[in-house]
Amino acid sequence: MEITSVNNVLIKETAKLHQKKYRDLYKKFIVEGYHLYTEASKFNVIDSVFTSDREIKGDNVHYVSERILAKIATTKSPQKVLCVCHKLNKKTVTDKVLILNNVQDPGNLGTLLRSALAFEFNTIILDNTVDLYNSKVIRSTQGAIFHLNIFIMETLDFIEKYPKYFIYGTLSNGVSLAEIKSHQKVAVVLGNEGQGIATEILQKTHENITIKTKTVDSLNVGVAGSIIMHYINNN
Repeated sequence: MEITSVNNVLIKETAKLHQKKYRDLYKKFIVEGYHLYTEASKFNVIDSVFTSDREIKGDNVHYVSERILAKIATTKSPQKVLCVCHKLNKKTVTDKVLILNNVQDPGNLGTLLRSALAFEFNTIILDNTVDLYNSKVIRSTQGAIFHLNIFIMETLDFIEKYPKYFIYGTLSNGVSLAEIKSHQKVAVVLGNEGQGIATEILQKTHENITIKTKTVDSLNVGVAGSIIMHYINNN
């Protein structure tokens, strides 16, 4: 199918997905570029494809001009393909879990999702975080979002529902990362960029971790979380 007008109803409806309320309403989100299109194609989540690349074919492919792509893309110089995906389905909770409590920066969330996949923390719990389907989050995951098992859930509900997990929090005066022990089922909680983890959650953790640093007082949550996951995955 070819669409030639920026005023086409489907184009207008797709552009609405820039807003969270419509992503929630339609249970869909946008991914841009060849790499994310390729990753999404592996998981049967694509609803429709918009492209000016005639090499891309399929029943759900809509050929459009670059002007139309610019209308429905969020990047300044979009690549020649963009697709609308269905929101991801939940799966079984795995042995290593990353819990994000009130993380608000899209770049931090994207970094943590990518590191979680790299270090086999394949289940993610999002508690009052920035929207998972924010365009900046999607781009910064570089496709990791499609490989992970992601739940929207309160941290305290997870702790109550899954009592077999050893829960690590993060705190400036906690136990040194080098001193922690391995556990078969483990969850790491990371908190807000400025405020850290909520007090009521820290009261429920089994142990709290600190990363010893020199010169600087603290690390960015994306960096700290990546270091912790790497350490646990390799010990």
